[in-house]
Amino acid sequence: MARVDFAALTEPHRAELLAYCYRMLGSVHEAEDLVQETMLRAWQARERYDERRASIRTWLYRIATNACLTALEGKARRPLPSGLGAPSTAPGAPLRPAFEVPWLQPFPDARLGDPADQAVRRDSMRLALIAAMQTLPPRQRAVWVLREVLAFRAAEVAGLLNTSVASVNSALQRARAGLSVAALEDLAPSGDPAARRTVEAYVRAFEAADVDALVELLTHDAVLEMPPVPLWYRGRDDYAAFIRRVFAMRGVGWRMVPTGANGQPAVAAYAPDPAGGHRLHTLQVFTVAGGRISRTVVFQDPAVFAAFDLPTAV
Repeated sequence: MARVDFAALTEPHRAELLAYCYRMLGSVHEAEDLVQETMLRAWQARERYDERRASIRTWLYRIATNACLTALEGKARRPLPSGLGAPSTAPGAPLRPAFEVPWLQPFPDARLGDPADQAVRRDSMRLALIAAMQTLPPRQRAVWVLREVLAFRAAEVAGLLNTSVASVNSALQRARAGLSVAALEDLAPSGDPAARRTVEAYVRAFEAADVDALVELLTHDAVLEMPPVPLWYRGRDDYAAFIRRVFAMRGVGWRMVPTGANGQPAVAAYAPDPAGGHRLHTLQVFTVAGGRISRTVVFQDPAVFAAFDLPTAV
């Protein structure tokens, strides 16, 4: 397989492999490294590839799956704050980052490729689902994604994992049972106009520091969480109290720049800079259900900002 032929055959699968590795590991940067490792292993093994036994795509997924399972050995899962304990009832609690926790990272929609590509189905990238998947044992995680998202046949997955069809079916059943109902519930689809309008109204309220208007856009049990700070809040009252605290600490007159993450609406939030202009503060990812915002995950992590290629000031 010549280098030019290898690139032509493998590069079309890079975006879906990146999405797959991200689902497995919950980290954009680790997923990028594993895709590179997959391509390197494939290049090194190109002379042994037999197109009669598997397609290029299936062969690459076998390599990527083995790389992911090896990378996950002995590693702690990547959670969101809501996956670590009960919500806080003190909106004024100290904001102490827990940098020792390997937090779940969001995934830039710009890296997902063609929205019509079923291999990178955006509904399977939702933050709540990715967080729930991290609680599954790695092999169950792989089986669930390969069968439920990527639609590989059970026999194909058995070949990828070097196991039996019966073992694949058993792992799939356990994975389905292990995923919470909330993670699998129907939410506003990616690009839904009503969801976009809800987030646009939220942005207007936030930029105007109108907390009352902002609260009207929330579900009654809306969740606010902000890794790497392990605190999280549930309910309109605590959500509103915390947002008022943010404005008291950082000032008003914020700028919010729309983007997309995990197939969900998102914004880059820029706080007013006392020296002038606005400085990048957070990336906020929204879950919209029934025309209201049910969850906001606020990321304040330079690695996340780099993955989204966000300017530091506007």
